[in-house]
Amino acid sequence: MKLTPTKLTLLLACTMSLLTAGCSKQADNDNAKAPKVTIDPNPYPSTYTPIEGQPTLITNVTILDGVGNRIENGSIYFADGKIQALAESGQTLEVPDETAVIDGTDKWVTPGIIDNHSHLGVYPSPSTRSHSDGNEMTNPVTAQVWAEHSVWPQDPGFGRALAGGVTSIQILPGSANLFGGRSVVLKNVPNRTMQDMKFPDAPYGMKMACGENPKRVYGQKGGPMTRMGNVAGYRQAWSDAQDYMRKWDKYETDYEAGKDAKAPKRDLKLETLAGVLNGDIRVHMHCYRADEMTVMMDVMQEFDYQIGTFHHAVESYKIADKLKENNVCSAMWADWWGFKMEAYDGIRENIPAVHAAGACAIVHSDSDLGIQRLNQEAAKAWSDGKRAGLDIPMKDAWTWLSANPAKSLGIFDKTGSLEKGKQADVVLWNGNPFSTYAKAEHVYIDGGLAYSLSDSTSWPVSDFELGQVGEGDTK
Repeated sequence: MKLTPTKLTLLLACTMSLLTAGCSKQADNDNAKAPKVTIDPNPYPSTYTPIEGQPTLITNVTILDGVGNRIENGSIYFADGKIQALAESGQTLEVPDETAVIDGTDKWVTPGIIDNHSHLGVYPSPSTRSHSDGNEMTNPVTAQVWAEHSVWPQDPGFGRALAGGVTSIQILPGSANLFGGRSVVLKNVPNRTMQDMKFPDAPYGMKMACGENPKRVYGQKGGPMTRMGNVAGYRQAWSDAQDYMRKWDKYETDYEAGKDAKAPKRDLKLETLAGVLNGDIRVHMHCYRADEMTVMMDVMQEFDYQIGTFHHAVESYKIADKLKENNVCSAMWADWWGFKMEAYDGIRENIPAVHAAGACAIVHSDSDLGIQRLNQEAAKAWSDGKRAGLDIPMKDAWTWLSANPAKSLGIFDKTGSLEKGKQADVVLWNGNPFSTYAKAEHVYIDGGLAYSLSDSTSWPVSDFELGQVGEGDTK
């Protein structure tokens, strides 16, 4: 082809146009923002599936609804996993024909018990060294570890707790460290995996510990070795977390402004601490002495976070007014005391005294045995209060086992009371649950029958127990 001046001009024009377009495209690629770095707040989501349930009506029964009401000769109806209605004596509930109707004469109904301090699965039974997975004793601050990654679903303790009317459980790391790691809330439906038991959308908790345990464990490992060393360790960790948050805030601001922002290196330890400071993760703190609890509330104010619950808290009765003022719950034993110096001033009236002061009182187990009879632990505390002149009605005392622990775990909008629309976590007792002789006859979780006293085939048997526990064995 012969190129005329006109054709040559056109060809050069086209070539330059293509080059310009190519350069422009390359420039666009060079100027393109890198994808924004985000962190998944829930990388191990719940795969829990409720037990299939049948619409159920229990009639002629004494009901403690978990929020301070007692209904004599009442009725409760639940279906589709939810509480549908409660009725007082003389009222009739209209229910579908396929509803299972249970005569509750001489029986009692309560919300399912919630234990907000357990180590089932991380310190399972039988207790062996190979099963001991609750304390990461490698550094005073191990906020990066998550209890759920140690939970052994085959722990026979889950089934034993279910027979005691426990429907939800918080599994905590141990108390060797200043910051022991994240906790997890489980539905007490024994299953194959931790995820299959995980309470959907329950907030994470973070275990902290004050007093003797951290200084005993780390006193010969470079510290802390004193209570003042403990407090310095908390404060430095919170300060480091604040610095970490500032780095991420700057990254977010720069990225949104179109700058070439580089995300900070991810730090799992500081990420959990930042979650507390952001209000997304709840603090559960092992603490015995009144003076230490007060210091920790001062630290809470300094770094602007919220302690949800002091656990064990044998001296809460001394500062119940301060706990109420700071909106901090106390999870306590009925009568454990004196087994070490910081437990020396425990009293049997601790729980009712905290309740009487208007603060949030909770009965917890911290034991694979105690979790099987938490109703009796509450009854002991209730009766000790009565003998001391603290005449607290049973209908109010049951809040120690359901509503208050649900509030401390951030799940009270879903469970912890027998109210319309709440999850049907229900226990039918064969007598007054404050009696030593009462047993859980039926335990429902999300309206599904998880345990029946009269049907041994409903009793969970873990894979670990197969061949060791015979049918009908009640141990």
